[in-house]
Amino acid sequence: MPRVLAIDYGRKRCGVAVTDTLKICANPLPTQRACDLLDFIADYCSRESVERIIVGLPLTLKGDPSESSRYIEPFLKQLKKRLPEMPVDRYDERFTSAIAHQAMIDGGVRKSERRRKELTDQTAAVIILTDWLQSRQNIEVI
Repeated sequence: MPRVLAIDYGRKRCGVAVTDTLKICANPLPTQRACDLLDFIADYCSRESVERIIVGLPLTLKGDPSESSRYIEPFLKQLKKRLPEMPVDRYDERFTSAIAHQAMIDGGVRKSERRRKELTDQTAAVIILTDWLQSRQNIEVI
């Protein structure tokens, strides 16, 4: 069964997460440098069955695109060019980094580990994908 892949896009680093084959839970993949992300995704999709990609949509509290949106748009165009048949959805990522940081605290992750931004990026991608999965379950139940 195909998986769903999620990206927490950042200017330097990108968190990446993927579902299990049953689309029950999200698991982190290694954090990628932004300049390597497109190759990583293309390679991953060539080895694994992926049905869609979810990319975090950075919004302000008012719901407007945030400043970081301008960095994501060129990536999305390149992704569409590289994988033209792959559906790409955007999903609200407000507060995911703060939620990720709190989740690490709640999970007992030591302060020295929480300073590793790669771990925050991975956790944020997992949160984006988990929220997206939960939103799909709510739609399907109704």
